[in-house]
Amino acid sequence: MIEVTKVWKRFAAPVLRDVTLTVPTGCLYGLIGPGAAGKSVLLKCLAGLLRPELGSVRVFGQAIEALDEVSLQAVRNRVGMLFQNNALFDHLTVAENIAFPLRRRGITDEAEIASRVADRLRAVSLPGFEQRLPGGLSGGQKKRVGVARATVTRAEVVLYDEPAAGLDPVTSQKIFDLLRREQQEAGATVVMVSSDIDRLLTVTDRVGMMLDGALIFDGTTAEAHGSLHPVVKQFVHGEVDGPL
Repeated sequence: MIEVTKVWKRFAAPVLRDVTLTVPTGCLYGLIGPGAAGKSVLLKCLAGLLRPELGSVRVFGQAIEALDEVSLQAVRNRVGMLFQNNALFDHLTVAENIAFPLRRRGITDEAEIASRVADRLRAVSLPGFEQRLPGGLSGGQKKRVGVARATVTRAEVVLYDEPAAGLDPVTSQKIFDLLRREQQEAGATVVMVSSDIDRLLTVTDRVGMMLDGALIFDGTTAEAHGSLHPVVKQFVHGEVDGPL
């Protein structure tokens, strides 16, 4: 479903360095690592928001970097994304925010839109919130609305950037459990960036760890827990053997 091969991306300096990974169809893949490791940049490459200078990013079998804008938009229409800051429109109601991706894809049947919005709100345990404005929502509720919007198009691939950022541990776990449930019910392929390692690893199938723009670990969640790599061990268990 997702194949990244020897990808390099630079701004003032290289941000992604020779990254290669495969996310199997129907997998929930967690991407971990310290700040500025390149995680969010890689996520944006998967979404087609950024293009690598070298290497290839293939989604649905298509090389993102080789597509023209029309073809790229067709791929993006099959991808849902939750941004780190939720990116909700403050002047739109909850229903209008969730419906935004549907309208962008040309869906005009108001009954269908209302039905799909209501379905998503029930799925994230916010029934009846259609007419609320984002300014009146808690941090956890905003995250749930973001999840509803990311999944309303029934996307085959969903990308989450720090879905539990700023939330207390209990609410954070509820968000991760919700994302896992949504992924399993839809059969979607999910890539999730998170700094909340303990809770992230309760829902992942596979894990990748990035450091200084390079992927230094790629394996199952069980393999991540058992890794002897000093940096991976430090991140997963808070343990390290000797100096890093």
